[in-house]
Order: sequence, then C-alpha cells, then structure tokens
Amino acid sequence: MPESTLPVGIGDPVNQKILAVSEDRLEGFYADPFAEVGRRTGLELPVVIERIRAMLEGGTIRRVRQTLMSSNLAPGALVAWRVPPEKLDAAFDFMFGRDPFSGHVVIRTTDTTTAGSTYKLWTTLKVPRPFSMQKHCEFLAQQTGAVTFRLMPAKCMFALGVGHVRRRTIEPGSKSDEPGEVIDTGVIELSELDWRVLIALKREFEPQEVCPDPWRVRAEEAGVPLEVFLATARSLNERGVIGRFSTFLEHVKPLSDGQRVTRFNALFHWAVPAGREIEAGREVGRHHILTHAYWREGGPEFHNVNLMAVAHGTDKGLLLRHKAAIDEHLRSVGIPVSYTNVFWGGRSEIKPSEVSPIAYRQWCQQVGLDPEQMKA
Repeated sequence: MPESTLPVGIGDPVNQKILAVSEDRLEGFYADPFAEVGRRTGLELPVVIERIRAMLEGGTIRRVRQTLMSSNLAPGALVAWRVPPEKLDAAFDFMFGRDPFSGHVVIRTTDTTTAGSTYKLWTTLKVPRPFSMQKHCEFLAQQTGAVTFRLMPAKCMFALGVGHVRRRTIEPGSKSDEPGEVIDTGVIELSELDWRVLIALKREFEPQEVCPDPWRVRAEEAGVPLEVFLATARSLNERGVIGRFSTFLEHVKPLSDGQRVTRFNALFHWAVPAGREIEAGREVGRHHILTHAYWREGGPEFHNVNLMAVAHGTDKGLLLRHKAAIDEHLRSVGIPVSYTNVFWGGRSEIKPSEVSPIAYRQWCQQVGLDPEQMKA
C-alpha cells in the first residue's frame, strides 16, 4: 500500500496501538527500538515502520528521537522572563529561532493577577559546563529587551513523561500506589567518545531513517564500529544519561485532520513548607496526568513556590479538576499549601536544547561572544 494512503490520524486503531507504546513506554536504550514497538504491540515490524513514517511525514508525529536526561548532561533551569508587551513576540521568536540552548518557549498567562503574572515568557534552558547560565541569560536579555528574568534550576524531579494519547482518558485523581520517584539532576562527566556517540544518538530521525537496525548509520556518523556505538549507548544508559526512545506527537498545533492532541498546557505552582519539598513532590508525582513535576524555587516574585508540574489536556475545566484532585491529595496527607496558581500556556514552540560544550563554543563565535568570557 502506498504511504500516501495510510491513515495518519491518532484516531486510527493501529496508530493508537503504536503510539500508546512509542510515546512514552520505551524507557532507556534499545538496539532496535522499532522492533521493540512491534514486540509490545503484536504488530509486524514493517507495519510499525510504515505507520511511524507516515505519521511523521503527515505531521501527526513531530519528531522521532532518542531522548536524553539532559538535566544530567548540562546545568539547566526554567526561566521566567519579564518582557515589555510590545517586544514579547519578537523575544519569543529570538528564543526559539536563534538560541539553540533554549528548548520549550511558551507565552503564559494566569486567570488571576499576581506579581508573577508580569512574567509572560517562559523558557527551558541548558548551558553546558563550564559556561554560565546567568551570563547566557544576561546576553539573551540584552538581545530581546527583557527587563528581568528569574532562573529556576530543578533541584530534583518527581515525574518525567509524555504519553498524550494515554492521558486523554485519565480521570482526575488517578495516581500510582507508590510515591513518585526522586530523579537526581546532578551533571555527569562524559568522555570524548561518550559525546561523539551521544551527539549521533540524539539527532532526530528523518522518515527514511525509520527502519530496522537504525543505529548502524549513526555509528558511522560517530566514527565508531556499531558494536562500540551500542556498548557506549548501553553504558550511557546505565549511568542515567539516556531518557527514552520516543515518537513525539504534535501537541501544540492542529494535526492534518484538524484534530488536536491537546489544547491546554498548564503549569501548576504550589508553595509547601521548606524542608518538605521532596515529600510533597513525591506525592504530586504520583498523579498520572502530569508530564513533569519538579522542585524549583520560584522566589518572592512567585510567592516562594517550590513545586511545579506540567499537565496537558483538551478541556480546561478538566485540567482544573485534575489540579483540585492533587490539591486535595496534598491536604489528605497533611502537607499544607500556602499558595498555588496555574500558568496557562498560549503560543508555544518546542525543540531539543543543545547540550554539547563544543556546540556552545561554536555558538559563541557565531554571535560574536568570547567563550572564555561566558564561563561561570
């Protein structure tokens, strides 16, 4: 059957079966990830390959890639920016189009006005060692006209996932029996071989690269035998550097058939007592609706919030009921919340943040900065 006649929508039952696995079930590194999808779904490998290719070409899947635990590869932070309204869209464009170290770029608003509501531009940032996140943000502020910014590194994580197809049917209050896992954000030192393999490993797949034995060409790209490439990737996985192999859905823009995977992107804030951040974070991290949950310090601009989490959905009221269920759970286990809020995502773009120190030096040269002056 020609690829052009294959269904590419998320409502197709075969595509649903594939996406239920390929979005967020392939934790770690697999020597043949597409074969693993076939094994878990009971579908033949050629079917898996042709459907993922078709969804990628059709725009249902926005990227296919091996994700990394980038928090373990380079220091990172969530950054809130206060930008004059007339410069907001241009600042958004600069962050997304001209800074390879900014990943998620989102304009956020709140239903109720608070001091933090003036921070409308939010980005995720990775700056590889030995360079400075503070200096990087100061440069971005100069370029965009940002008045000020708040750097909020993650002290630890409690949930990390995607799974938008599965999350469409989750009921408010749905949670795991066990508290969320505490995921360390410490940076791991890598060798030159590690970086060569990692750079080849993380590159997005073009449609023609969705094939059996997908790492053979990447090994050639890294300049190492396939056996060395696979062994290095497994070692990186054991050291906690590898995230999951994933097919990321286009969840910001409408799909080719007009459907939306998600319509609302909510950033939840909670302020819990100092010293109880990990306990509270693990309770928040139980909830299945969340794609991310972190301990971050918001500071006085954000009423000293210290827990943040992200949830996506197609119904705003339903997302608020999910948050209410999390709030009630925190109350039920005796964790007081002195302040809470929701920052809703509007305009949004997502790209993987660059994490290589080699790439950072090259970028400095491109924008006329002295790499030595950008060091921490």
